[in-house]
Amino acid sequence: MKRPAWLPDNLVLMLLATVALATLLPVQGRGVAVLDGLAQAAVALLFFLHGSKLSRRAVWQGLLHWRLHALVFAATFLLFPVLGLLLRPWLEPWVGPTLYLGVLFICALPSTVQSSIAFTSLARGNVAAAMCSASTSNILGMALTPLLMAAMANWVGASAGAGAVQLSWHSFEGIVGTLLLPFIAGQALQRWTAPWVAAHKAWVRASDQGTILLVVYGAFSAATVEGLYRHLPPATLAALLAICALLLAIVMPLLTVLSRALGFSREDEIAIVFCGSKKTLASGVPMAQILFAGQAVGLLVLPLMVFHQLQLMVCASVARRYARGPQGGVLPAG
Repeated sequence: MKRPAWLPDNLVLMLLATVALATLLPVQGRGVAVLDGLAQAAVALLFFLHGSKLSRRAVWQGLLHWRLHALVFAATFLLFPVLGLLLRPWLEPWVGPTLYLGVLFICALPSTVQSSIAFTSLARGNVAAAMCSASTSNILGMALTPLLMAAMANWVGASAGAGAVQLSWHSFEGIVGTLLLPFIAGQALQRWTAPWVAAHKAWVRASDQGTILLVVYGAFSAATVEGLYRHLPPATLAALLAICALLLAIVMPLLTVLSRALGFSREDEIAIVFCGSKKTLASGVPMAQILFAGQAVGLLVLPLMVFHQLQLMVCASVARRYARGPQGGVLPAG
């Protein structure tokens, strides 16, 4: 029997268990350095495996559909950040400056790969375009996300307040050394590593999820030790959920309207809606560990964890509507 769309997926359940473990048994003392070393190695391995399994041929073929990708990238790296900044007068008072920066971090992140492709396939959309668009978004995000986050933090004057984002050359070195270089190495060695990765998909998936859980455990352990949970009343969590819902409620219908106004086919529209509205947890959590080193990482990734689960539930419902027939979708045709 299929899991109902409103239930959390297995990864979310594991994330909740990891947060509970970090709250009850946070890592402290010398264990912090050991955990940080393990997390860095795991993140490097994760991006090496991503480079190994991403087909260069699929990327180059998909890039020919430049209008579709331009709309997806505009939604991912322009529309989301603009919304995050324009809505600041309402969002920041709801959740406070630190969680608001976590919301801005969501807005700066690239699209997610696996679920974008899965939902596009379920909805009978252009899977090849979704694969290329989401994958290229992740590659570009290694450079664009830190730059966008620095620009937005400067725009809102975050460097003068609590929870400031302090991006330095060391942050960019971390992105290059821990994310980009392993990914390039995976691409360079793909001829030898890709067959092994294809034959061990379950192991690779476990490695992906294990890396996220490891980083989340370290981030929320630090939050527990620093007493940051005292600043998270239930009303704040409810406001955070409402903010994530608001972002999806704006972006998904808008992409549907734009896709139809620009004359894209229904299959392309599906790929645009799913790739342009989703944000990656797999790349986002490791990236946060590097960008926000020494800061309240646990609180800064909490909005992303909420957004991740919400986007899965919403996209599952939308994908089923698309799959029911040519008139399905977020908005009525015409």
